[in-house]
Amino acid sequence: MHSSDKLLLRLKDLNEIGIALSQQRNVNSLLETILVAAMRITHADAGTLYLHEQEQRVLRFEILRNNTLNKMMGGTSGVPITFYPIQLYDDAGNPNHAMVVSHSALSGETVNIPDAYATQGFDFSGTKKFDTKTGYRSQSFLTVPMRNHENEVIGVLQLINAQDHENGAIIPFSKGDQQLLESLASQAAIALTNRHLIEQLEELFEAFIQLINTAIDDKSPYTGGHCARVPALTMMLAEAVNRTTLGPLKDFEMTDKDRRELKIAGLLHDCGKITTPVHVVDKATKLQTIFDRIELIDTRFEVLKRDAEIAMLARGLSGVEETTARAEYAARIRQLDDDREFLRHCNVGSEAMSADAQQRVRQIAAYQWRDADGNTCNFLSDDEIENLTIRAGTLTAAEREIINHHIDVTIKMLESLPWPRHLKNVAEYAGGHHERMDGKGYPRGLTREQMSVQARVMGIADIFEALTAKDRPYKKGKTLTESLTILGKFKLGGHIDPDLFDVFIREKVYLDYARQFLAPEQIDEVDLGKIPGFNLGS
Repeated sequence: MHSSDKLLLRLKDLNEIGIALSQQRNVNSLLETILVAAMRITHADAGTLYLHEQEQRVLRFEILRNNTLNKMMGGTSGVPITFYPIQLYDDAGNPNHAMVVSHSALSGETVNIPDAYATQGFDFSGTKKFDTKTGYRSQSFLTVPMRNHENEVIGVLQLINAQDHENGAIIPFSKGDQQLLESLASQAAIALTNRHLIEQLEELFEAFIQLINTAIDDKSPYTGGHCARVPALTMMLAEAVNRTTLGPLKDFEMTDKDRRELKIAGLLHDCGKITTPVHVVDKATKLQTIFDRIELIDTRFEVLKRDAEIAMLARGLSGVEETTARAEYAARIRQLDDDREFLRHCNVGSEAMSADAQQRVRQIAAYQWRDADGNTCNFLSDDEIENLTIRAGTLTAAEREIINHHIDVTIKMLESLPWPRHLKNVAEYAGGHHERMDGKGYPRGLTREQMSVQARVMGIADIFEALTAKDRPYKKGKTLTESLTILGKFKLGGHIDPDLFDVFIREKVYLDYARQFLAPEQIDEVDLGKIPGFNLGS
């Protein structure tokens, strides 16, 4: 082949390598691509890629390849490199120029050695020991520093034993080899630096997300646990859908980019709660605000008891028979104690409240008492009546609106961010976890057909985590059977995606999650035949 044709071919190789480097996302694979490409374009038999650890001031072995010895270490090989890092400075702080790679890293110079055994000025004792041990003959060396955009040496490429294209004989690396490798080292350094910068930005972004969740956690430890568990369960279910080979979702697939996008959405799905008042998020009883106002009502009952005692004594002084007065007083005290225990029970909100119980609250509210200013007023305020007559749970309608508003805030926050293309669906995924398949959810009333699979996955994860959570202030965590029974009813009621529910059960996602996050007493034996909406043959 004519020399000009060879040059064009090698330039074509270099261009293709540059494209490959720019497309590589995994650092290990990127480093391996760099070394393998360097060996190919220079026809080298062996090579090592070192990375510069600036804080430790060493060169760390990252990838090692030797075709003759069939030795592959580091990178994607799975074989760890056991060699000690190369020190760039001695204990006194003097630079180590004795070794070729350390000299290249320190000076930023390329070193091209035709024969290591005939060269003076560098210490090749380690190489010679390696050769003696393996029977290899390390002869020609080409060592090139890898410089980033700031002209810093971030690593070193060292190739060993250039081979003749015709007969495979070991020859020195040519000037052309050196120029090509220097070009490749420059491209590789840029690609590697870009990859590291991207990773650092991604780590910084996730750290900011964790910062938001930490702020929410600091306001309320209950939501903090939720912010960590929902993303974990979301990914468990998504991976189960990804691997399923049955049903309507058998063609669903996720790339690594898809996984990262969904993970980010999971971490941010409740970021709007950073604006939700703590006394609403943590409202453990119906009368709780900054404190539980049931204590104020207890005090009022003591005032009524005191008034009853004063009335009894006054009647005695007015000539009413003492036995009658005391009997009426005792009956009044019993009634007040019974009413107080009743209101305490109502305040807990652990079960649905009947209409009769709500009416009794209103009757007690009509009791008259004299406040600290001497004014006669109703025993309960309108706000206290509203709270104590909450039919289910501990939140009033207004407080539920405040809680529900967090999803509007979440969507507003996420849609305001300039998402890159590979994260463009984060707002949709995170903003859909309170929607229902029948369009009766919030905030947008979306139907199943209007939602992505990922958003529907997050909806199930959010519900199941809430059912099983053992750290809520207002309830105990339910068992697996209780939680799956409710989830099955949600499927039948058009609340959650039926196909995802089937995968959730069939792939035992619930059990994987339970083993990681639930208390042992919550993990009961589930009879799948009794779970509503699940067909054992599905």
